[in-house]
Amino acid sequence: MIRRSGTYEVSLREQMRGGDGTVSIEHFWKADELKGKTRLLAKLTLEPGGSIGFHKHDDEEEVFVILAGKAEMMDEDTPVVLEPGDTILTADGSGHAVKSVGDVPLEMLAVIVQY
Repeated sequence: MIRRSGTYEVSLREQMRGGDGTVSIEHFWKADELKGKTRLLAKLTLEPGGSIGFHKHDDEEEVFVILAGKAEMMDEDTPVVLEPGDTILTADGSGHAVKSVGDVPLEMLAVIVQY
């Protein structure tokens, strides 16, 4: 099955998980279209200064791949700056937050898989 760029469903989340601004979520494939336990497969875009608040992942793991921009991630209690090509894995019971700290929008591939 092929889905072409520009045809993805896009949802907007205001103050996602207590963060600032709007997160654009471009869904490549929705959970009900996938046969596995993938809950999210999408590109997230945050304008400079936008953020996703700190939250934990229970019974699942999330992978972010930084595609463009610059991110400041809270990996549990540790702030880390990530740039294009960098990744982060948040596994069962741990948490994270992310903020767009560059001059251009932060774009990330996000994958959440449930156990």
